Amino acid sequence: MLQTVEALIDSSGQFHFLEPISLTKPTRALVTFLSDENELLWMKNENALLSEEALGKDWNRKEENEAWSHLQ
Repeated sequence: MLQTVEALIDSSGQFHFLEPISLTKPTRALVTFLSDENELLWMKNENALLSEEALGKDWNRKEENEAWSHLQ
């Protein structure tokens, strides 16, 4: 059975699971290192800012305004 659990890994490499886990035998695992929360937030904001000009060209067309006018 595949199971995903969240854990923090400290600087010495020790895993600290954020929820209880129960293993009945030694089990193989794959570890994916995630960016920290602040870095992810910055990346989302940067992507939005980088996309704004290109998307604005499409969103601000007369045809686009007409297509969505029924929602106003």
